[in-house]
Amino acid sequence: MSLAEPIRDETDPAPRRAACGGVVVRVAGTRATLRGSGALWLSASHTLVVADLHFEKGSAYGVRGQLLPPYDTRATLDRLEREVEALAPATLVFLGDSFHDGRAEARLDADDAARIAALASRRTLVWAVGNHDADGPVGLPGEVVDDISLEGLLLTHEPRPGRAPGEVAGHLHPCAKVVRYGRSVRRRCFLTDGERLVLPAFGAYAGGLNALDQAFAGLFGRFPLVAALGERVHVLGPEVLSGD
Repeated sequence: MSLAEPIRDETDPAPRRAACGGVVVRVAGTRATLRGSGALWLSASHTLVVADLHFEKGSAYGVRGQLLPPYDTRATLDRLEREVEALAPATLVFLGDSFHDGRAEARLDADDAARIAALASRRTLVWAVGNHDADGPVGLPGEVVDDISLEGLLLTHEPRPGRAPGEVAGHLHPCAKVVRYGRSVRRRCFLTDGERLVLPAFGAYAGGLNALDQAFAGLFGRFPLVAALGERVHVLGPEVLSGD
């Protein structure tokens, strides 16, 4: 699908190219920008939403003897701070699984903890809890919630079964795989049918689930728009997608 640019008619439900290289869509009638970083921007309320940060996943593996470079939290924060600087959100929502496990907050480097705390300066910071961090943070600023209603949308961690108009969720870490000329490309992606939206994981070490996986079956009223991440978000149709 080709994307028109710039946006000329904000009532048009079709995806439009945003100046940032992302894609503007309507979710249950609400204008939403799907950014190349994997963040969601709700411009009417100046809200930035990111899902599945999985802070300290690298150190969790290290504790179990699987050595990964322990810099995932820092890399995730680098990208998040760039988004905050670019957009100056009034509200920042972490949409669950912000920490990889219940002990992850205690493993945070002091500088990384200070950077997370600084994100709450001059804005509202909301932590929606997920299955990896059901109690939310203990020593960091912000409000801990199960979900949040905003701009006619329900922001929550895990998608509810069946149709759920207005729901924005994470948890499933959707990815799109394309195979062409004997080579494959796999990118994190947003999924939306215009009624609900599933965000990609934002964390540097977070894995991904193929958008064609059965876990997504039944969540959408029609085959969803697949918006693959990159410097420019790419809208993909079902005919170009491949399973794992």
